[in-house]
Amino acid sequence: MALESCSSMDLPVDEWKSYLLEKWASLPKSVQVTISTAETLSDIFLHSSSLLQPEDEMFLKELSSSYSVEKDYDAPLFYREEGNRKFQEKEYTDAAVLYSKGVSHSRPNTEDISLCYANRSAALFHLGQYEACLKDIVKAGMHGYPERLRPKMMVRKTECLVNLGRLQEARQSISDLESSLTAKPSLVLSSYQTLQRNVQHLKIKIQEKETLPEPFPAALTNAFEDIALGEENKQISGASLSVSLCTHPLKGRHLVATKDILPGELLVKEDAFVSVLIPGEMPRPHHCLENKWDTRVTSGDLYCHRCLKHTLATVPCGSCSYAKYCSQECMQQAWDLYHSTECSLGGLLLTLGVFCHVALRMTLLARFEDVDRVVRMLCDKAGSTDTCLPESKNLVKAFDNTSQGGSEEKSKLGEPPIPGCNVNGKYGSNYNAVFSLLPHTEKHSPEHRFICAISVSALCRQLKAASVQAQTLKSPKLKAVTPGMCADLTVWGVAMLRHMLQLQCNAQAITSICHTGSKESIITNSRQIRLATGIFPVVSLLNHSCSPNTSVSFTGTVATIRAAQRIAKGQEILHCYGPHESRMGVAERQQRLSSQYFFDCRCGACHAETLRAAAAPRWEAFCCKTCRALLQGNDVLSCSDESCTNSVSRDQLVSHLQDLQQQVRMAQKLLRNGKPEQAIQQLLRCREAAESFLSAEHTMLGEIEDGLAQAHATLGNWLKSAAHIQKSLQVVETRHGPSSVEIGHELFKLAQVLFNGLAVPEALSAIWKAERILLVHCGPESEEVRELREMRSCLLDSSFVPVGPLV
Repeated sequence: MALESCSSMDLPVDEWKSYLLEKWASLPKSVQVTISTAETLSDIFLHSSSLLQPEDEMFLKELSSSYSVEKDYDAPLFYREEGNRKFQEKEYTDAAVLYSKGVSHSRPNTEDISLCYANRSAALFHLGQYEACLKDIVKAGMHGYPERLRPKMMVRKTECLVNLGRLQEARQSISDLESSLTAKPSLVLSSYQTLQRNVQHLKIKIQEKETLPEPFPAALTNAFEDIALGEENKQISGASLSVSLCTHPLKGRHLVATKDILPGELLVKEDAFVSVLIPGEMPRPHHCLENKWDTRVTSGDLYCHRCLKHTLATVPCGSCSYAKYCSQECMQQAWDLYHSTECSLGGLLLTLGVFCHVALRMTLLARFEDVDRVVRMLCDKAGSTDTCLPESKNLVKAFDNTSQGGSEEKSKLGEPPIPGCNVNGKYGSNYNAVFSLLPHTEKHSPEHRFICAISVSALCRQLKAASVQAQTLKSPKLKAVTPGMCADLTVWGVAMLRHMLQLQCNAQAITSICHTGSKESIITNSRQIRLATGIFPVVSLLNHSCSPNTSVSFTGTVATIRAAQRIAKGQEILHCYGPHESRMGVAERQQRLSSQYFFDCRCGACHAETLRAAAAPRWEAFCCKTCRALLQGNDVLSCSDESCTNSVSRDQLVSHLQDLQQQVRMAQKLLRNGKPEQAIQQLLRCREAAESFLSAEHTMLGEIEDGLAQAHATLGNWLKSAAHIQKSLQVVETRHGPSSVEIGHELFKLAQVLFNGLAVPEALSAIWKAERILLVHCGPESEEVRELREMRSCLLDSSFVPVGPLV
């Protein structure tokens, strides 16, 4: 659920989809009918997989080879040189990623890997990531870093220790460095003199650090701390006692409030049963690369592939160049749980898409024996020996004896009262709950079911081949490829097909707030990026509303749901699946929800908007150039003021808006290129043009005001910047509401500007407002909330004097 829209990486690559659609179209009509009318997933899978021919597998193999994830031992030198180029340009983040790519392709205990680690440590040092820098210095040494270069790296190590306040270790490091220089005076004179100067500088720095007073303790408030869920909810794992699980003939399973709930209250905290990182961009096929190796920086380079922690100091898989982790522990856990099977299938999984990858990982995490047991247990209860029954008969029939209230006699038989619950009636974040999520088989098109079934079948054949190889080689490294492969692969294949079909309606987009801003400006822009696709069985219990009463945030793979407003006892807990009333009109929302989730939304927001006149929302509305009243109509818009006779064609207004957007983009480019004065002049002209035909709350006017705020902040005109943010706030509030997360992000910008402008009372007020909203939506662990608290702590310290940009 809440997967706003299927991305191009969720489904197989276009070439494979097109190939299978052509294959489907070429099938005899009788075969198409047989697959289209198949009543069970088992029949769909068996009929489809019987059509998978060797030439199909060969075509898929060729596609997969284009996305090779094998290590290339010629790549480290290329990536190190590219990283050095970025380092010279002071693009330290890009440099660190390129050095990491070099590490991923390197053999252990070689000069290649040691140099990549050493160079990455230099980039991390310049980014202020001193702990990570120290770890890379250790790794460089472990892998045989050249002796001639060690003094330079020892200086960097000492600088890290000084900056971290570990002065005793820093003094020991200097002593070791001096001993090394004395024992091996092989350096040329100029290098020796440079090192000596660095050593003397570090000694002075240590003395200065020792005389500094203790840092002022951060006076952080305890308000809204992320309290634990308290006493465990005996009915739903990971949920607070404020909610309970109910069923309804139309709503299905859903959560309701057991008491009055206040905004910000923690309702659900659940770790994903499974998640798969989205690369950000598909690795380019080798034939499309200008160079042999890909230098783009994507999410796959910046986040741990297991826990989704952001990191520039990635730990690579020892067997492939794709998987990267935040630590050795995460790498080992991933290997033990699933990556030992996935590693050799990397190119194939990238070709088949994220949904297929998630389906495989779910079965791997459950272990084959559990998949077999759960599938057969549920189907036995449904009164059939088939692996999966028609949806009208399957899980609902399996559990309907107890889901209607359930008699005490039937409870004694151990039948759970609600699908997904165990025999004690508890709904947990486990494979039983995952399997109970509906695949809506009959609502997917026959072509889509065919593509999914053939893709799963191809994957199963590769798994079987890997199993045979592992048994032949008797390799302990490959033995994890074969969990339970002696059993019937059809059971596993059908389970994976079910999961693939489930994901369209039940997958959750795991997101993160990405903060950006120019190097000169203190203003941080925030945007949401999609990191991974995950399955959260408890979160999946929430039904949709286009105006939800909850807010979801993520810390790594953990989803946290909080009340976004007051929720009365007995009221349903609602979540937005993506189409939100503040982001799109009712017609577009209805279309998206119907096509992806197979239901017609009847939430309060849709009902109210349908009853209103079909007028554009104020943030998209055009206004009369004469009287400033809103224009209304379809192809020709007329002034809503009856005393005004002006009218204009929609096409003409849309053309004006497109021209204006182009002008604003030019101003933003000027700002990025360090020309804030020119950007301001351009944006002022844009604002004058916008005010002649756009409503005062139009999104474009908000974007212009935001750009003016950025430009003035770059020049240090804090109060002018704040005035423009205040105007932008009005636009954001009109569209998203006064308590929205978008308002929280905008207030965060205002707090940054006022803080640096020494407007202490105003800054404290903005900090309080921003924190109150962001705590509800993001929680106290969010980066913005932590920074707000640091700003407040500084402002309340009488010795505080701002010295420059915060970010």
